[in-house]
Amino acid sequence: MKKIITALALGTSAVAAAIYLSGYGYIFRAAALNLKKGAVTPSIDDEEKFPSRPVPNLKAEAWKKDAHYNRMTLSEDILNELKKTRASSLLVVQNGKLLHEQYWKDHDFSSLMNSFSMAKGILSVLTGCAIDDGYLESEDQLVSTVFPRYAESFYGKHLTFRHLMTMQAGFDWIEEYRHPFAENSKQYFVEDLAEQAFDIGFIEMPGTRYEYQSVAAQLLGLALRKAVNQDLATYLSEKIWKPLNMEFPAKWSTDEKGMEKAFCCIHATARDFARLGQLIMQNGRWKGKQLISEDYCKRMLTPTPENDAFCFTVWADDENPTKCRFFYGFLGQFIIMIPERNMVIVKTGFYNRLEVDKKKRPLQVKLLADALSQINKPLTI
Repeated sequence: MKKIITALALGTSAVAAAIYLSGYGYIFRAAALNLKKGAVTPSIDDEEKFPSRPVPNLKAEAWKKDAHYNRMTLSEDILNELKKTRASSLLVVQNGKLLHEQYWKDHDFSSLMNSFSMAKGILSVLTGCAIDDGYLESEDQLVSTVFPRYAESFYGKHLTFRHLMTMQAGFDWIEEYRHPFAENSKQYFVEDLAEQAFDIGFIEMPGTRYEYQSVAAQLLGLALRKAVNQDLATYLSEKIWKPLNMEFPAKWSTDEKGMEKAFCCIHATARDFARLGQLIMQNGRWKGKQLISEDYCKRMLTPTPENDAFCFTVWADDENPTKCRFFYGFLGQFIIMIPERNMVIVKTGFYNRLEVDKKKRPLQVKLLADALSQINKPLTI
């Protein structure tokens, strides 16, 4: 028996050593974090799993509530869909007032929830701010002007900020979430995001075609951080969180070196995500002030010729009668903007098997947009 135990121990050690030496040591860190601090897979409640930078607010303001606040009765179909997809919040703002909010699974209006890839859209917002502030010339500026290493690459020397936002970078990266050895899994738990991002090469000319790649967002975050000469959380606070009088401070998860996880992981409340959606739906204008260039916001919300479902890291649906734009994050995080109804919908949740259309848009966005945009007061949908 001792020999068997010894052999198993040696075998386990050998496997562990092989995993570590192969560059997958982050798996052990992931296991330790998950076993110690909650869910064994990425979750909207990962706020305490990783180090983070604060995103301070200033002069907090709560949403004004509509006269019909929370008098809406959701239909059984909508309730069943939200239950099936493990929703944690649903919030509706119309005409600048809070019309409906509902929370599940021990969450409430003050709960900080993980944006996941909605953060990619927020990066595009910050890119517009950086252009307005003169840190960048335009979205067509070459990334090599910030990181000269790309000037030495046959493909990399053509890479622009636009390519990173429209997912046309041409990186050698397969977007995969289903196994622990994927680059996306490594990205979520790795200790040095810059090292990983800079190690990814190219397989084609930037601008050739659309392919969703989270490393593009991380490189965008690294480039923005260097261009504005401050950390992303501070810039987000100064340009968005404080001017919008967000109700709560937020947090942005970082790696061990203090670099924000630019591809994901801004932890904020549903109410404050809705304020961001309202700002963008208003083309960057807030209480009479133009916080982001109107022209840039319009470009940010314009679908690309290569993929008419995708803008500057914001998704689009102009085929449905209820036309909308939306931020979209892993596990079903949405900020849905419906300009024709002056409506913003925020939905958060825990579900990783949402059905999508042929352009990879979650069908749940269409369902919510169609149902909630038909509101008539008093409210039953």
